[in-house]
Amino acid sequence: MAKHQNLSSHQQKIVKRYYQNLDSIAIGRLSEVVGELYLAESDKARGRLWDRAAKALDKVAANDARVQKILDARDVEGLAGLVNELAGKR
Repeated sequence: MAKHQNLSSHQQKIVKRYYQNLDSIAIGRLSEVVGELYLAESDKARGRLWDRAAKALDKVAANDARVQKILDARDVEGLAGLVNELAGKR
């Protein structure tokens, strides 16, 4: 079966643009997570947010060692700095 056989040409273009802009989408999600991390009141909520951050960081081109260091330390300020740097590269 051919790829995108069941999608109209309009739908195929939408899917193509989504994947072309996947890094921008991930950076947007990361910036939302940073804001929510600053406002999170419970450890459980922070844990879920850090999981979301890890998934979004998998989709962007970032230094793996730096990302792992930020995730291990759960450094919100480091994450915010990384997001700012990634947003500046767009």
